[in-house]
Amino acid sequence: MTNLTPSRVGQINGAGATDALFLKVFPGEILTAFNANNVMMPLHMVRSIASGKSAQFPAIGKATAAYHTPGAELLGSNAILANEKIINIDALLTADVSIALIDEAMNHYDVRGEYARQLGEALALKADKQLLQTTVLAARAAANITGGDAGTALTNAAAGTDGDILASMIFNAAQVFDEKNLPENDRYVVVKPAQYYLLVQTTKVINKDWGGSGVYADGKVLKVAGVSIVKSNNVPSSVINAATGENNTYSGDFSKTVAVAFQKGAVGTVKLLDVSTEKEYSVRHQATLVVAKYAMGHGILRPECAVEIATP
Repeated sequence: MTNLTPSRVGQINGAGATDALFLKVFPGEILTAFNANNVMMPLHMVRSIASGKSAQFPAIGKATAAYHTPGAELLGSNAILANEKIINIDALLTADVSIALIDEAMNHYDVRGEYARQLGEALALKADKQLLQTTVLAARAAANITGGDAGTALTNAAAGTDGDILASMIFNAAQVFDEKNLPENDRYVVVKPAQYYLLVQTTKVINKDWGGSGVYADGKVLKVAGVSIVKSNNVPSSVINAATGENNTYSGDFSKTVAVAFQKGAVGTVKLLDVSTEKEYSVRHQATLVVAKYAMGHGILRPECAVEIATP
């Protein structure tokens, strides 16, 4: 009997590993899941480094102006203060799954796609939580430069239960940003779903006759006081302790936090290894191990760009 010569669709140009071309689906799904479930990554400063354990962000103070007296020599009277903010790379964060060969062969649907989504979501969840914790901590931080502006806390007992009061506090946050001469673009406030829908039901926020921006029928509110509204379950609301592998500070008591408003310069991320995947088939275990991973860290850059909205 003559054996068939099958066309191996997973090979590159008919040579090498029979599943080489199949690898491209998995990383793509992980990246898609990560991007879809992380609201904070595009809203702050991100720097990628090729090597090293940390990155420096310079902090420069402000200059003052003075009238010149004719004939007087200009001697560089401004002593502009400087400081630095260091963001460290945390330990390698991983999410992994082992797929048994026999289970995958017998299964009637594509399990890898769902597993990829779960790995991507696990990484996205961790990064999103740490970024929001860092932003709240920025609102509590002292000024980078002597005489500069620190973060801001706004408190009201009904901040988390009254949409009108929450909206007024977002206006107050926008006023803080203006008084600190922050750019009017890239301003955001992140709230949990409960507070988001309180804002949706607020006439002053949603009604266009009042200058509101949103759609009541769709349950959407776009902006308050020029600040974009972002909905997330990851706003911290409990006591969070430091964990092994964290080389930056993400811990604190967030039990009174309701929302956090910020301008894009408030926090930064340093990436050493962006989101990627590795796959290896183990003959010994008759299973495929898939690992999704990244190495990055998050830290405070400009405290004056963050406002915590909380209960007393």
